Amino acid sequence: MGGFERLLSLWVALAIGAGLTLGNLAPGAFGALAALELASVNLVVAVLIWAMVYPMMVAVDFASLAHIGDRPKGLILTLAVNWLVKPFTMAALAVLFFEHVFAAWIAPAEAQQYIAGLILLGAAPCTAMVFVWSQLTRGDPAYTLVQVSVNDVIMVFAFAPIVALLLGVTDIAVPWETLILSVALYIVIPLAAGMATRRALGSAAAVGAFTERVKPLSMIGLLATVVLLFGFQGQVIFRQPLVIAMIAVPLLLQSYGIFALTYAVAWAWRLPFAVAAPCALIGTSNFFELAVAVAISLFGLNSGAALATVVGVLVEVPVMLSLVAFANRTRRRFPS
Repeated sequence: MGGFERLLSLWVALAIGAGLTLGNLAPGAFGALAALELASVNLVVAVLIWAMVYPMMVAVDFASLAHIGDRPKGLILTLAVNWLVKPFTMAALAVLFFEHVFAAWIAPAEAQQYIAGLILLGAAPCTAMVFVWSQLTRGDPAYTLVQVSVNDVIMVFAFAPIVALLLGVTDIAVPWETLILSVALYIVIPLAAGMATRRALGSAAAVGAFTERVKPLSMIGLLATVVLLFGFQGQVIFRQPLVIAMIAVPLLLQSYGIFALTYAVAWAWRLPFAVAAPCALIGTSNFFELAVAVAISLFGLNSGAALATVVGVLVEVPVMLSLVAFANRTRRRFPS
């Protein structure tokens, strides 16, 4: 990790501050950017998300799927947490807090929007930032690659049905066409582009050199997206700081709870640390780029659902860095 990446929390905080400031100083400019849509997809956000996701997709080698059977425990645990536990616990926490605990302070229609945004976050397991967290814990890069590859394949088929199911439970209408379009735009097409790039580059050395050259695009895309999204929501956030804190509560409980569950099971199952740490971090983190994009597509840029996913960006990096530090401190409790 370079010095810039190690200070990512600081840059994200500065980007959030810049977005809030610019959004309040120049609301007209951000309104014009928000209007650049095609089929309910904001074109500027789409370009930035592609900048974030594409370098990671180039690094995904689907040939690594052949090694799934070498050490299946870590993969089984990751997939069970990502697809059988996490979406449903996030939905349960969202309903608990916004239909009960915080019900006296939030209108029912707004509460449903926040629930929808949290569901989108919970149903989108981390993809773009997985390699960052794995590298910070010195995780097994090949095994992380297998986990990411399998997760991406499952996400193509499972994300839309799970989101539709959970949103349906909360009585929110789901436009399937928009949901499937978002999955195609932000998963299927980037995956195809990454595979095509790998094939064109040929050797592993060429792929590694290429990904190192384009890796700054991910950081630039992330920070620019944060500025843009918080600029869109700047006036709302300043008007409703309490809402931001309310949205953060179930997100924090979900993040630390999922990590504790996955990490404890990995320890009890005697997984080596190089597999256990990335496994728990993958299960905890969210593919917030996809969640933000789908929230914007389904409910609009100024919706409560989009705001909830943006708060996910606010919470994500500091929480994950704290968990990385905890994992590294407890490394010796796991088999080498």
